[in-house]
Amino acid sequence: MVDIFQEVDEEVRREQLKKLWQRYGNLLIAACFLVVAGVGGWRGYDYWQAKKAGETGAAFEQAAILAETGKHKEAEAAFAKIAADGTAGYRVLARLREAGELAQTDKTAAVNAYDALAADKSVGQVIEDLAAVRAGYLLVDTAPYAQMATRLEPLTAPGRIFRHSARELLALSAWKAGDARAARKWTDMIMADPATPAGTRSRAQVLSELIAANGKG
Repeated sequence: MVDIFQEVDEEVRREQLKKLWQRYGNLLIAACFLVVAGVGGWRGYDYWQAKKAGETGAAFEQAAILAETGKHKEAEAAFAKIAADGTAGYRVLARLREAGELAQTDKTAAVNAYDALAADKSVGQVIEDLAAVRAGYLLVDTAPYAQMATRLEPLTAPGRIFRHSARELLALSAWKAGDARAARKWTDMIMADPATPAGTRSRAQVLSELIAANGKG
């Protein structure tokens, strides 16, 4: 008797499963297909990304070799291509290197390239500040102190990674402009910061002695 009930239950379950399959079988097959296609697509995209990153890395190395051998125009063009078409990480590095190559032949264009990076919030504050400092190095001999202060003073705050370079550039710019008081302000700040690198501290000390020797500040 128990066996008969079990057989009936099994038959009912089979019938229910058959009905469910008839109703939802196509949907289940489609869902399985989408899962398989999704996994395959993801793996394909991952492979494509890795391949593109490898190609961009090789192109970056070739551009760097051009720069090291003094072929600045060719290097500039190569870095510009990577900046436009390369993978995300290399694009930012290529923009920095492109600006560096421009500095060898066209200082104004290089400053503009660095300024564009410094204004690009998508690259992160470290790259923004680095670009601003590099532009400052190109301008320190020609730009008015007021312009240099506008550009670099925000970078001198405690905690900004390139604050030492920014302070040194401002001290030098003030000195060149004949503003000994401003130059003293920046050399004092450099000397007071225990994290100031030894080379920067040494140069600031020399400038401070020059200010004192001239009886200004």
